[in-house]
Amino acid sequence: MTCPYLEYRRADDDVEFDHERPYCAIQGSFVSPMRADICNDRFEFHHAEDCPVFQSHAEVEAEATAESVAGRLVESDGPATD
Repeated sequence: MTCPYLEYRRADDDVEFDHERPYCAIQGSFVSPMRADICNDRFEFHHAEDCPVFQSHAEVEAEATAESVAGRLVESDGPATD
């Protein structure tokens, strides 16, 4: 499965290219074709295991989700009743 944050673009804000280039939405920048091989899970790579950018982003998302769930649990407890 290809990384969900990999896109191919024919232009950036200032320049149009003659072909599509790999763009990482997490980094907000274009990446090398060799990096895109990891994103595309080519050559026995797997983006979730081999891409430090994806791993970092996944950790941040997991922490944010855990904090959100913990916050909702605290809010749902409400005052104790006898």
